[in-house]
Amino acid sequence: MTPYNADTTATQLVNDYASLIKDKVVLTTGVSPNSLGGFFVQAIAKAKPSYLILAARNPSKAQQTSQEIIAAEPEVKIRTLQLDLGSFKSVCEAAEKVKSWNDIPIIDVLVNNAGIMAPDYQISEDGFESQLATNHLGPFLFTNLIMSKVLASQNPRVVMVSSDGHRLNPIRFDDYNFDSGKTHNKWYAYGQSKTANMLMAISLAEKLGTKHNLLTFSLHPGVIWTNLADHLDMDTGFDGLRAADKTLGNREGWGEFKAKSLDQGVATHVYAAFDPRLKAHNGSYLIDCRIGDPLSDTIKPWATSSLEAKKLWNLSEKLVGQEFAY
Repeated sequence: MTPYNADTTATQLVNDYASLIKDKVVLTTGVSPNSLGGFFVQAIAKAKPSYLILAARNPSKAQQTSQEIIAAEPEVKIRTLQLDLGSFKSVCEAAEKVKSWNDIPIIDVLVNNAGIMAPDYQISEDGFESQLATNHLGPFLFTNLIMSKVLASQNPRVVMVSSDGHRLNPIRFDDYNFDSGKTHNKWYAYGQSKTANMLMAISLAEKLGTKHNLLTFSLHPGVIWTNLADHLDMDTGFDGLRAADKTLGNREGWGEFKAKSLDQGVATHVYAAFDPRLKAHNGSYLIDCRIGDPLSDTIKPWATSSLEAKKLWNLSEKLVGQEFAY
């Protein structure tokens, strides 16, 4: 088989993995139209999964994506779910709803795709910097609350959509709220949350991989112009990112963004969710439909450390107010 690469498309992978996608139950967060999650569920719908669960903060956007799938693939069953990852209350309510669906006893693949990127400093209703809350604490709580249904699958997978933006910051264990905003940098906060996605994948693989056959991966989809960046001015909105990279000595501060199409950007989602050869690489960080290479890719050691992963798991349990003993 020809190796996949940065130009590989989700359409190609769905064709290659059609037999592996068929009859699966897949729950995906962040499925608005013109988003990575929205394109992902539309792409895999062509391979006839048994159920697609579409979770979004805005129910009308999830419904719009649902209608587009139904028009193209009427055989695929769809359930929508309102989920605001920036609110623990919303997360708990959504998890209870998922667990109450007796007609969907298992979830084969959970794709934690939803996220926000570089908003101005805000505090969530639970008291946390908004990117840490939405990109990590919400998914951490939601994933663990529905884990019983995930582990009911014979071959369960959890996919964490991270970013090479993890290069911008490790976890600020003793100051995750940036001194109540006094030292806040929107790109450093983004980096902290994306590092958290990678560390969560490592923890889940270590805690549940051997005992429960759970495969968990994090990934960088690439640079794709979606609604994630709608709030940023395309002429000046990324100046802070380049400045942060230059301050940190990252090569990205001097380069140009090489953008992917949505079809290419979602390919690594499909790869992480279904590629059978990844079983030997549980917990890995993926890029361009392959396992990331720390020697040639931008992969920071703070995002691949088992020790950092354990520390973050303990902190996350404390912040969400619940412990998950596996």
